[in-house]
Amino acid sequence: MLSTLRILIKKEFLQIFRNRAILAIIFVMPVVQLVVLPLAASYEIKDIKIAVTDHDKSSLSRELIRKITASGYFKMTAYGENYTQAYQEIEKDRADLIIEIPNNFEKDIVKENRQKVLIAINAINGTKAGLSASYLVQILQDFNSQIQLKMSPELKSMSKISGLETVPMFWFNEHYNYRLALVPGILAFLVTLIGGYLTALNIVAEKETGTIEQINVSPIRKVDFIIGKLFPFWILAMVAFSLGLLVTVFVYDIRMEGSLLLLYAFVSVYLITILGVGLLVSVYSETQQQAMFVVFFFMMIFVLMSGLFTPVESMTDWAKYIAYLNPVTYGVDGIRLIMLKNSGFTDLLPHFAFIVSLGLVVITWAVLRYRKTN
Repeated sequence: MLSTLRILIKKEFLQIFRNRAILAIIFVMPVVQLVVLPLAASYEIKDIKIAVTDHDKSSLSRELIRKITASGYFKMTAYGENYTQAYQEIEKDRADLIIEIPNNFEKDIVKENRQKVLIAINAINGTKAGLSASYLVQILQDFNSQIQLKMSPELKSMSKISGLETVPMFWFNEHYNYRLALVPGILAFLVTLIGGYLTALNIVAEKETGTIEQINVSPIRKVDFIIGKLFPFWILAMVAFSLGLLVTVFVYDIRMEGSLLLLYAFVSVYLITILGVGLLVSVYSETQQQAMFVVFFFMMIFVLMSGLFTPVESMTDWAKYIAYLNPVTYGVDGIRLIMLKNSGFTDLLPHFAFIVSLGLVVITWAVLRYRKTN
């Protein structure tokens, strides 16, 4: 049995290394995507286009405008006194929001100690609109505090001796760097992509070329055949993960907080489940095109419902049920916990339990479904 298995594994490696496209997918794609994706997928929004309608044109209104544009988040694309013209800038997609400063802005602040400004935001892109509003409101609050201190200097000394002071502490991400959460998640996604796609296409390729018939009439057991198909891709996916880990550490300077041995043990078990999913797809597919579309369909759901970009806790109840049945959710979360939080084996027991259970189900299903028929 061992000699048969060794020959099957050797055959798979020979086929893989003859195909340069597969080698590029395994060794080049993880490095390129890990370098490009975190730079493109940023949680920060900058260069927000703002149209300013200034009816007051006072020194205080100019100071407010200067503070907004100096923040680095906003870029003024229009300035004037006509709100209708500013609204047309939004309709023509030359502005994302409008701030309208009313008449007597400085006068009312000095005399009555209060005034209002209008903020109108294009909310077609809800995420961008929410962040833009948050940035602008924070700038206005800072501006308001500065005005109060300038008008009443005694407030500065009073604030030091009274009131509640809040000092936030960002655990596990002191500088609030979004790449710390994004890069390990993308690393889990790339391992999933390589393991799932290549395994799904492998057996189907045997069907299309006709070599599966030779294997079916041979005395090779189907368990040996499936192990011989999965093991090479497990090895190559681990190599791709190692390359991605090097990029994570040396390119993005993300320190490895947890155990490297535990990380590799977790990824090893996780990959077995992902390879089982790809194997199950290949068993039911008759052509590579069919297998590719099926894997693409499931990969889209896996990635979007994994918590890679949107936290699972913020999803609706029905979406949470799907996310908790998603193996990529546990893969992304497990790699993040080990790399960023120094979590131990006991912390990852629920992740191991689900991944092992799902792996046993899909691999057993695939083995029972695959039939050697001539």
